[in-house]
Amino acid sequence: MSRISKAFENGKAFITFITCGDPDLETTKRVVLSAIDNGADMVELGIPFSDPTAEGPVIQAANARALAGGVTTDKIFDMVRELRKETDAPLLFMTYANVVYSYNRTESDGANAESGAFEHEQTGRAGTNDVTGTCRQEGTAPGEVASGTTGFMRRCAEVGIDGIILPDVPFEEKEEFDTVCREYGVDLISLIAPTSETRIADIAASARGFIYVVSSLGVTGVRSEISTDIDHMVSLVRKETYVPCAVGFGISSPDQAAEMAAKSDGAIVGSAIMKIVAKYGKDAPEKVGEYVKEMAAAVHRC
Repeated sequence: MSRISKAFENGKAFITFITCGDPDLETTKRVVLSAIDNGADMVELGIPFSDPTAEGPVIQAANARALAGGVTTDKIFDMVRELRKETDAPLLFMTYANVVYSYNRTESDGANAESGAFEHEQTGRAGTNDVTGTCRQEGTAPGEVASGTTGFMRRCAEVGIDGIILPDVPFEEKEEFDTVCREYGVDLISLIAPTSETRIADIAASARGFIYVVSSLGVTGVRSEISTDIDHMVSLVRKETYVPCAVGFGISSPDQAAEMAAKSDGAIVGSAIMKIVAKYGKDAPEKVGEYVKEMAAAVHRC
C-alpha cells in the first residue's frame, strides 16, 4: 500500500499545503514537520512559480517572497531529501506544468549531484520540448542532462515524493505527464471542479492516489462559505471508483474542515496556513502547529 493510501486507511485525512521557501527553506522544513507532528496526514509542497494561475493573493505573495529569496527547484528537492530522514508521511508537490517541463539538472554523483539552476519561464507550456531540451527516459550517465518531465519525476522518486498536482494540466492532456509519473512511481493527482460534471466519470475512472475536489470556482483563498454541492460531486466519483476524495480551496475553520471531510474523505488547507507563515515568518512553525492541531482534530472526529 502506498503512503498516500495509508493516509486514508484509518479515517478522514487532513492535508496541508505549504509553499516552499517562504520565508526560507529551513523554515519550510520546520513548518512541515510541525504540521505532521500536530496531526497532518499528508503535506502538499508548493514549488513556487512566477505565474501561479490557480492561486489567490495569499499564496501568490508566498510564491513571490520565495522566488525573491532565491529558492530553486533543486534546492526544494534537497530539502525533501532531508525531510525524508525525519518523516514517512506522504509528501506531494503542487506546481505547474512549465516547472516540470523546464526542469534541468546536471547529474554528478546520485544523492550528491550538483544542483542545476531552475529557470522560471514566462512562455507557458509551448506544447513541445523546444524550451526544455530532450528528455532522457533511462540511463543518463553522470554529467549528462536529465531534463524535462523525465528528469523531474526521476528526482521525485529519488527523494521520496509520492505524488504531484498540476492544476493547469487538463484531464485530456494529462497522459504525457502520467506515463512518466507511472514509470517512476509518482501519483499524478486528478482534480475535479464544480464545472467538471460531464467529465467526472472519466476523470475518476483513471484517478490514482486521491482525487482533489475543488470546492469553489476561482482561485485558492479563504472563504466564509462553501456553497458547492460537494455531496453530488463525490457521488459521481463513487459511481466509478473508491479512490479517496479530499476537498480543498476555501477551507479555513475547524467547522468548515469537518463539514467538507464529512462529505468526502478529507480536507485540504493551504491559504490559511500561509497567512500564518506570512505573519510570523521564521517563528511560524509553532503557530502553524497549533492551528493544524485544531484543524486535524476536527477532521479526525468525522
